[in-house]
Amino acid sequence: MSFDAPNKTTRRPLTFVDRMLNYDEARVAYYARPTPIDHLMEKTLLPFIPATVTPNEITLFRFACIPFVIFFLAFEYYVAGTILFSVAALSDALDGALARTTKRITSWGTLFDPFADKLLVGSAVLLLVVKLINPFLALAIVGIELTLILSSYIRFKGRVVPAKTVGKVKMVLQCAGIIFLLLHVLSGAIILLTIATYTLYLALAFALLSLFVYRSV
Repeated sequence: MSFDAPNKTTRRPLTFVDRMLNYDEARVAYYARPTPIDHLMEKTLLPFIPATVTPNEITLFRFACIPFVIFFLAFEYYVAGTILFSVAALSDALDGALARTTKRITSWGTLFDPFADKLLVGSAVLLLVVKLINPFLALAIVGIELTLILSSYIRFKGRVVPAKTVGKVKMVLQCAGIIFLLLHVLSGAIILLTIATYTLYLALAFALLSLFVYRSV
C-alpha cells in the first residue's frame, strides 16, 4: 500500500509504530517481521485458533488468567496452577505470532502484551522463587523488570517500545524456569529444582543484558 505525500513522492504509509516510536522504516520492519518461532506457530498451533480471534483477545485472556494463577499458587493448588500458568505462558507466544504473521499489530497490543507478561511472571516468581530457591533471586528478577519499565518510560518519554530478541529470550527462560519449578513441586525431583534454578539465573543474565539493549532501541 502506498500514498502520495505532499512532495509527490511515493512511500509506505506511516503505521502506529512509526507514529508512536518515531522510528525509521528499517527499524519498524524489524519489529513487525515474523520470527522463525512465529512461522513455526503459524504452521502448528495458529491454524487451530478461530479466524475471529484477535491477538489482543489472546492478551486479554492472559490478563484474565493472572488472578487465578496467583490464587492457585498462593493456596498450593499446584496441578491447576501449573496447567494454567503453562497455558498463559503459551498465549504469549501465540498472540505475538498471530499479530506478526497476519499483520495485526496494534498499539494496545504492543503496550499491554509485555505488561501482561511481567504481571504473570512477576507474580509466579514472588510466590515460588522466594519460597523454593531464595528471595534474593526473586527480588533481582522483579527489580530488573521494574527497572526496565521505568528506564524505557523515561528514556523514550512514555512511548511504546517493542521487545527486542534479548527480551523475548528472557521471557521464554523465565517461563521455562517457573514451569520446571512447578514440575519439581509436583514430582519432588531435585534435578528439576536444579534445572529451574540455573534457567532462572540465565534469565536474570538476559534481563541484565536487556538493560543495555534498551539503551540502543
